[in-house]
Amino acid sequence: MADSVSSPPGSPRFGWLPAPGTWKFHLLLSAVAIFVLGPLGGIAASYMNFSLGFFVGGQVLAGILGSAVTYGYGPDGKHGANFMQTMAASVASMCAMGVLIQAMVWLGMPQPPVWHLMLFVGCVGMFGVGVGMLYTPLLVDRLQLDYPSGYAVANILRALTDKRLLKASIAKLGSGTALGALVAGLTEASRTLASLGVGASTVGAGMVVGSRVTVPAVLGGLVGAALTPFLREWGWLGPEEPFRKVGFLGGLGMICGAAVVDLALLAGQAVDRVRNRAKVPVGEVPAWKQVSLPKLFAWIAFWGVALVLVATQLLDQPLGFVLFGMTLALLFVLINGIAYGITDQNPISSAFVVSVLLMSLLGLKNPLVGMMSASILLICTSVGCDMQQDRSTGWRLGTDRTLQFRYQVVGIVMGAVLCVGLARVFMSAYPVLAINQLDTPGASVGQWNSAMTYKLVGAIRSLGALSDHTMKALIVGLVLGFVLEVARKLLKRSERYVQYVKGSPKGQAVGWVLDSVVLASPYASSFGAFVNLSSAIWFGVGGIGASLWNARMRRSAPHASGSPGEGGEALPEDMSTTSLLGGGLIAGESLFFLIVGIAGLVTLLG
Repeated sequence: MADSVSSPPGSPRFGWLPAPGTWKFHLLLSAVAIFVLGPLGGIAASYMNFSLGFFVGGQVLAGILGSAVTYGYGPDGKHGANFMQTMAASVASMCAMGVLIQAMVWLGMPQPPVWHLMLFVGCVGMFGVGVGMLYTPLLVDRLQLDYPSGYAVANILRALTDKRLLKASIAKLGSGTALGALVAGLTEASRTLASLGVGASTVGAGMVVGSRVTVPAVLGGLVGAALTPFLREWGWLGPEEPFRKVGFLGGLGMICGAAVVDLALLAGQAVDRVRNRAKVPVGEVPAWKQVSLPKLFAWIAFWGVALVLVATQLLDQPLGFVLFGMTLALLFVLINGIAYGITDQNPISSAFVVSVLLMSLLGLKNPLVGMMSASILLICTSVGCDMQQDRSTGWRLGTDRTLQFRYQVVGIVMGAVLCVGLARVFMSAYPVLAINQLDTPGASVGQWNSAMTYKLVGAIRSLGALSDHTMKALIVGLVLGFVLEVARKLLKRSERYVQYVKGSPKGQAVGWVLDSVVLASPYASSFGAFVNLSSAIWFGVGGIGASLWNARMRRSAPHASGSPGEGGEALPEDMSTTSLLGGGLIAGESLFFLIVGIAGLVTLLG
């Protein structure tokens, strides 16, 4: 508490730091984020997508490094660090989209001028962040989804900028980070561990969300494994193809079906709220949460028009399919946002594949048109869901949303430039990246596996060759998700059931079984269809272990509030031991892959 005595509230600990809220303060944060943290995350994301086919978001890394810059502001420094990680993560997410340019090369498409591509990617990004912000009140405020990485970032920012919280949490957070980096390193070095699907961030995300989310995910994966022999027998899968090749379609259908139920209920609640507006207390929404909806709608409309003009006038794309891609973006930023908020997995490539399938149903056969229109959805779901995750961090910290939005916008601008620039640099320096691995499966590509590009190109090639089972999988998933969500909502509206579940340990056990197994959440169950079974199991290990630990702690200290720290300090309730360890695991893996990405690039350039 000495800091608050020696300096007025809100003033920095060190005299050379600019005062919070001034233009110099925002200039400092922006300069660090846009010229240091953003490019670091962007290089790592590009390298990972070209080499592995997936990338780790830059939120955790930027949060840790950003906290070092804002430490001098004390506990209030968490907001400045949050601004920086928001901007830097936007740069990284945009840079990862360079695989779209690689996919165009694999397909032999003519490359538009660089500045045309930058304008296109930038307009899509601006449209995407607007759509992402539009759904924030629903997913973050109303549904209060966890967004595990966003949860981890919030804990890291609070701990690293507040001496009291740092003292109480550093051992748990630090241990988790060290273990996460160690596990990532061992997995990269050992084929045996890699074959087991061990992932520090997967276990960490499970620890954050708990067993009611992870158990349904495991069950979804087990059901898929049981169905695989039958799907191969029916011709839905090839002899060696995994369940998720068709399962992700059912998973997306389940999310859509459940979302229909939730959106219908929320629409009814919105109507009631409008009717009773006079009864709502003035100032109910805190100032930091308030966003001007007219300005937000104007933003989306402006960038939507700009995107249409760039796509049709500069890139010669047909208006109808451009609008179709934008319409799908409005839907999938919500659907993927729900999946991201629950499982920490954003199935962007799956959304891309579904968009291509739908365009194929509409008769599209031109691969260039399919690529450009589906790219709108891919970029929007990436940056839009990042927007929601960043807002979940801000929701836990109380960070001003309007300012956070502005930081994200600047990050999109820088990311659009770096996205195209880094893609051209990588592909010019390493011609192996231009080899179409679908046509030359035996080619030696070294570490450049490009798994996401492989999936995107495979989807584009399916245009005009849509099989019957793809639509059947979507419809089955849609119906199943709808029925399960209706049943869950009806059960939880029963007062007798609610009282029974809360009334005794036996009732709590019955409630857990119904909520996690019998009527498991479609959002959580779908995770098992997006990933390999091993990943779903490790996700379950983290959630089950965390829930058992938390239950034990509640029994041993039923009247305690928060987690005790060193010296009798207590952490906030949402900074539990399991959430700190889980967040540390995510942070450790992120740091490891950043180092690997930069080291790999430096070695290759050398």
